[in-house]
Amino acid sequence: MKHKVLVAGATGKTGRLLFRDLIDLGADPIALVRDGSDTQVLPEGAKTRSGDLTDLADDVCAEIDTVVFAAGSGGDTGADMTDKVDRLGAKRLVDLAEKNGVQRFIMLSSIGADAPPAEHPLKHYLEAKHDADQHLQASSLTHAILRPVALTDDPRSGNVVLGNEVDPEAKASRADVAFTLARAAVTGSYDGQSLNMQSAADAPFQAA
Repeated sequence: MKHKVLVAGATGKTGRLLFRDLIDLGADPIALVRDGSDTQVLPEGAKTRSGDLTDLADDVCAEIDTVVFAAGSGGDTGADMTDKVDRLGAKRLVDLAEKNGVQRFIMLSSIGADAPPAEHPLKHYLEAKHDADQHLQASSLTHAILRPVALTDDPRSGNVVLGNEVDPEAKASRADVAFTLARAAVTGSYDGQSLNMQSAADAPFQAA
């Protein structure tokens, strides 16, 4: 039986790449979509499950092996929506995954979310991600947290740096982020770890 992976944020720029990577790795991805989501960006025949991160049903994680949170409120929304999606929505999804016996939860976070700075243009967002990350860490779920630097739309390099050697001022391609998330979801390579991440053309892919 294929590994069932519920993807929150599957229609986003990173999520749609992640969805395809999961298929390539032999998983059975299911997109969590709210009313009005543009599912045309997903592969033909993609499986979906109805759900809004601001109002999730209790059974949204039923019969799921792994959950990947790759959603975000977006840069054009205010603090209220950041709270609803990136903080409360993520925490609620963690709780429901735990309640429904999900095996693994992979969180797409952000560089700086481990210790949000007192003064930063994205202070509120980083604090929301910090709260969601801590909530996941305090749960009983097997989990991994990926904290990439600033994202680009460059193609997958296949070369990433993970951990303390990451340069906070570097860049990470969404394609590299997506593949790393997919690998974490399917193989458990980064279970129990919270890792900063960047793309690096001259660095080998670092496997934990």
